[in-house]
Amino acid sequence: MALMADVAAQYRNIMARMGEAAMKAGRDARAVRLLAAAKSQSVEAIRAAVAVGAALIGENYVQEAQEKKRAILEPVEWHMIGHLQRNKVKPAVELFDVIETLDSAALARALDREGEKLGKTVRTYIEINLAGEKTKSGVAPDRLAPLLEEVGKLPRVTVEGLMTVPPMQEQAESARGYFHALWELREKFRAAGLSNINLKELSMGMSNDFAVAIEEGATIVRIGTALFGPRGR
Repeated sequence: MALMADVAAQYRNIMARMGEAAMKAGRDARAVRLLAAAKSQSVEAIRAAVAVGAALIGENYVQEAQEKKRAILEPVEWHMIGHLQRNKVKPAVELFDVIETLDSAALARALDREGEKLGKTVRTYIEINLAGEKTKSGVAPDRLAPLLEEVGKLPRVTVEGLMTVPPMQEQAESARGYFHALWELREKFRAAGLSNINLKELSMGMSNDFAVAIEEGATIVRIGTALFGPRGR
């Protein structure tokens, strides 16, 4: 009961802060959704978040998501938000509603093949590595155009948006430039004219900087610690 009460209170606080950030930017708060980043969190914690209104659940690992999805029967949308290895494509396509971490033509082709086998269209976001960090996955901004061109040829893959994880910053304001850069990329390629690419979503901002991300156009913010508390609770 204490866990449910804590998560509920934290969820309401986050939603209020999201609304304030949207209002500050002159945006409709309903245009921004919270994704509960549930890596290493218990099934009970996820259930508590869903009970109070969380409709998007993000997981970093396929195996962990498999176990949790069997236990969470509520109609939520599951997002893959961790790096996806090609040898995990089959279970990932079966499990997730959205793959947020598409970062190569080879991965896109693998998703397309698996989508064809399963008779489903694989919904994706392209992950952008804005700072060129070697320790992070994601495509470089100057490689987005050719990747979109390649994905545009695949009948079983759609690209619904862009996603980024900026470098860790002590101050949330320091991430603003990265969020604005992702918004600019989205605007540049939004009218690409490819039938399976619309780029309506911007998945950016986490527990420490989501308000700034919303001010810069985020449509999905990925919140873990601020919602659930420390991992593994």
